[in-house]
Amino acid sequence: MRLPLIIFFTLISLQAYNQTRFIHVLVALCDNDNQGIVPVPKKIGNGQDPANNLYWGCGFGVKTFIKKQTDWKFIKQIDHPTKQIYERLIFKHKDSLIYLVADAYDGAKIKQTVTDFLNYSSGLNKITMDLNSVKISAGGNADLICYVGHDGLMDFSLDNYPSQSDKKKREVVILACASKNYFSSHIRKTGAYPLLWTTNLMCPEAYTLDTVIDSWIINDTQDITREKAAQTYNKYQKCGIKGARNLLVTGY
Repeated sequence: MRLPLIIFFTLISLQAYNQTRFIHVLVALCDNDNQGIVPVPKKIGNGQDPANNLYWGCGFGVKTFIKKQTDWKFIKQIDHPTKQIYERLIFKHKDSLIYLVADAYDGAKIKQTVTDFLNYSSGLNKITMDLNSVKISAGGNADLICYVGHDGLMDFSLDNYPSQSDKKKREVVILACASKNYFSSHIRKTGAYPLLWTTNLMCPEAYTLDTVIDSWIINDTQDITREKAAQTYNKYQKCGIKGARNLLVTGY
């Protein structure tokens, strides 16, 4: 007997909520002095000041925005987990077994941010953290790996680009200008699937990230995730839905 479609998709969503999955977000703090960006106001463009940074502490920064979302419970902040990372935040989704780890990288260390992102995407540098009897998986152990910030590959190349190191399925989100153009060959090499990236200039604020993650949690199709992201981006940026759809794309 075939289940009606609405019941079938409801069961898929419930199954997603019963799976323990992990998200790792890497944020390259906005940095007027150390990144090839159009300068923003000095206070929000200081890559060594996470509290006031455009992509972290400001109203639409990852730290501030995710903390305000009622479906996420803030668990812990770890200061300086590495020399390049100022803060690491850990959240748990209130209605599922999803954990989110978000790292604020020194804006001057954007090359390290991109390196870590690609290594994680390939399954390298696996991280496990013990938190209240729960093992939090991050780095190359994560299921969804997200990069937020300036597209550093516009300014530099890496000495090495990692290849897929295991058979784990991973998806990536790259909220940076023209990220499909600059990251495409490198993401192919990692074996991860590009759930969402960009074709042109964009503002990588956290509302788009939050929408993509919400859609991923309930196992939306890639096209539905893309459409939700475009609707959100247009809502905040007023760029026109056609422009948002052309900007935010999925897959190759």
